[in-house]
Amino acid sequence: MEPAQYEQLTAEQAITYQQELRHQIKLEPLNKPVRIIAGSDISFNKYSEVVYAGIVLLKYPEMEIIGHATAISRTTFPYISGLLAFREVPALLEAWNKLEIKPDVLVLDGQGIAHRRRMGIASHFGVITNTPTIGSAKSRLFGRYEEPANEPGSQSPMYDRDEVIGIALRSKKNCNPIFISPGHKVTLEQSVEVIKNCLKSYRIPEPTRQAHILVNKVRVENSSNNSGIQQFDLFS
Repeated sequence: MEPAQYEQLTAEQAITYQQELRHQIKLEPLNKPVRIIAGSDISFNKYSEVVYAGIVLLKYPEMEIIGHATAISRTTFPYISGLLAFREVPALLEAWNKLEIKPDVLVLDGQGIAHRRRMGIASHFGVITNTPTIGSAKSRLFGRYEEPANEPGSQSPMYDRDEVIGIALRSKKNCNPIFISPGHKVTLEQSVEVIKNCLKSYRIPEPTRQAHILVNKVRVENSSNNSGIQQFDLFS
């Protein structure tokens, strides 16, 4: 199914499609060194059809920005917890297809397999693009965990029954943990290692932090000129 067709789905059909994609997830070691990493983020108002997507490329582990791509599109798929990928993936795929260089791994602001059906946006996007992906979320969607110690680097496994589906990581003292889970073509252990290497002095990893800055700039500029769906080049 093409992402452009997502808005034609009912919620029940979207759940069925998630179950189909779930069987294609591969949690296996990365097959090459990570030299270029990317972060992605989406911005939208839950009551609006406009979706802003951004992807930022960075050298790894230096975290130096080397490129980016953005897209602004529309969707009529409703805002439903657990199905947000059906709103976000089409716009994100537009931005992805504009990248002249594809990263060795993509970090998405959302869940990987730490999802009731193991199909958070990182797993969803990784499967349909056959790309190594990691989910790094600011809040828990699914799974139980014990609060990690209040020291940077402290972590606690996230469980669904007896299965470990992610890690709650204290990235900064006196801040809520972030929630890491593999998306596709990477292991949980590698996911945590990569995210730790992407942390600077902020709570969230640098790739998704820079993507967040990018999409918000696009959103502000698009709102201020009020001229419809456009593309913007930033950091040029």
